[in-house]
Formats: sequence, structure tokens, C-alpha cells
Amino acid sequence: MRGIKQKQVEIGGLFNVEDRIDPKHPIREIKRQCDAALRAMSGHFDEIYAAQGRPSIPPERLLKAKVLMALYSVRSDRMLCERLNYDLLFQWFLDMNPSEAAFDASTFSQNQKRLIQHEVADLFFHEVVELARAQKWVSNDHFTVDGTLIEAAASLKSFRPKDKPPSDTPPDDPGNPTVNFHGERRSNATHQSTTDPEAMLAKKGRGKEAHLSFMGHALMENRNGLIIGAVTTRASGHAERLAALALIEPHAERPQPVTLGADKGYDAGDFVMELRDKAVTPHIAQNTKGRRSAIDRRTTRHSGYAVSQRIRKRVEEAFGWAKTVAGLRKMRHRGLPKVGWQFTLAMAAYDLVRLPKLLAEAAS
Repeated sequence: MRGIKQKQVEIGGLFNVEDRIDPKHPIREIKRQCDAALRAMSGHFDEIYAAQGRPSIPPERLLKAKVLMALYSVRSDRMLCERLNYDLLFQWFLDMNPSEAAFDASTFSQNQKRLIQHEVADLFFHEVVELARAQKWVSNDHFTVDGTLIEAAASLKSFRPKDKPPSDTPPDDPGNPTVNFHGERRSNATHQSTTDPEAMLAKKGRGKEAHLSFMGHALMENRNGLIIGAVTTRASGHAERLAALALIEPHAERPQPVTLGADKGYDAGDFVMELRDKAVTPHIAQNTKGRRSAIDRRTTRHSGYAVSQRIRKRVEEAFGWAKTVAGLRKMRHRGLPKVGWQFTLAMAAYDLVRLPKLLAEAAS
């Protein structure tokens, strides 16, 4: 017979949140690794917070909440705080009691400013990498570098001439005014976004549409495809190579051979020369379209070059995950410091997702 829906009874009860989370759920290992990284940062948190005054949201919870936002594609701080009211998994991950009130969205956003100012995301990313290094999952010899355009939180309508004063004519639609820029020559030298002045007009290649963008750069180790270096810059034609030199610098000039893989965009004579000056072998894809490649047979004849070319494409997996899952398809924040904070945390979250898989492979 058809069951009859009974009225829900309002009654309180006791239960263990730990029992509600699947013992085999990968979030358990992610939480364990995340907590280990945050314990290593405890001394740094003591330095940036005052000893007296009104307690703030614990920085450990702030960072873990940002990791959750990346893992579960939560689009805003307000949506996260709303979900904390009813999602037991989110409460468990942040070590909150079910009876505990969720964060106030405005307070949650304000508390992040201190962490952004003290570059805590970089330290958290470093501690996650050190966890992987302690388990011998990180290569010290073979690396890959790449960059990706990240669309800024600014419309092309905000890209206005720098020397032109604002119009006195009221817009036809205050929320979405009509802007006619057809036939107008626009460039980063003459124009600037009024919404995010640090964003720059850029496009992926010829024939592609241009967007106001930033550029995220990542250094990947080739053993397990973990990201071990991340930096965000303004978008420009030289940003990728300059960022690559900065990212490989801590790993260069070692007794053992060090290689750096990259795509054709890095095939430039001065860049290759600087890598060799740092005792880094450039395993860069050859760009022979209408020009001579800076990579010759003394590099390509070795079998390791072919291996680097095959593995280097894995860095795109990190960018793809960050844009489709972690919300980097279009920025939520404005300004280079906040964009860099979001990109670095996304790369740390990507590594945290990879660690349980590596543990499972090691155990099998």
C-alpha cells in the first residue's frame, strides 16, 4: 500500500557527527593533511594576532573554509556561511559543533584581510608542499612551468581611456549602461579598468577574444604532478618567462642535473640562456613556426627530453581543476593581492586533493 507522509517531529537528540562521515570518504585524508599543515603554522598565527582583545574567527577555520570553497565549488563567502548552518560535513571539516552558530558573512570576509596582508596563503601552500616532500612524493630534479590567464572580476565596459574625464551625461541604465567602443583602438597603454585598475587586457592567441585578466603561474614537479610553486602577476607578454625564472630559482644551481619543461611560449633565446646560466636544462617545446628554435640537438637528443614533453602537459590538469571546480574561471576578488590569495589557495587545494590518491596508490 502507499505510505502516508508523517509530519516531521521537532525533537532534539544526541549523535556523533564523526559517524555521519563515510570512513572511506577522501575528505577525511584531506582534513588530516590540512590539519597537519595548519599545526605547523601555529607559531606564525601567534605573531600576526594580538595577545589581547576580542577573539576573531580562528585563522585555522578561515583557511580550512577557503579550502572547502575550492573543493565544493562554493561561489561566495555568503554561500559558505549559509551552508554551514545545515551541512554536517562542512561543520565536521571545520571542527564545529552542530549547535554552534555559523559565521556571519561580513565578519568572515573582514577577518580574511589580516591573512591576505600577511601572505598566509603562501605559507599554507608551502606547508602543504612540505607534507608531500616529507612523504617523498616530490621530485627535486625535474619540473614543469606554465601560466594561465584568469579572467578578472571586471567588465570590458569598465575599460576606459586613462586621460578622459568621466562623462557628465547620466547612463541610460545605471545597472548595465550601454557602452559603444566599436572602432575605438584600445590598449593597456591608453586604457584602464575603472573596476579593477590592475587587470590588463589579454587574450590567449591570435583570433581569440580579449578579456581583462590576471596571470597565474605554477611550477609542477614531474614525479607525481604536484604543484610546488605558485605566483600571480599582471597579464603581459613577458610575465610567463619572468615568473618561471622566479619559480625555478630556489631549485637551481644544484650538483645534480635539474630540468625545466615548458610549452612553445617559453622558447626564447634569452630565457633559455638564463636557465642554462642557472644550471637548469631547458626541456622546452621547440617553436619552429617561421623561426629558429632556441632548443637544439644537444637537448632534444636525450631521452629525458621526450619524457619531460610527455609529462609537462599534466600542469594543465591543475589549471583545469582550478577553473572548473575551485572557481577560478572568473575571479571573485579584485586587485592583485586578493587574486593571488585565491590562486595560491586553489593550488594548495589541488595538492590536497592529490595526496589521498597518492596514499591509496602507495598502499595498494
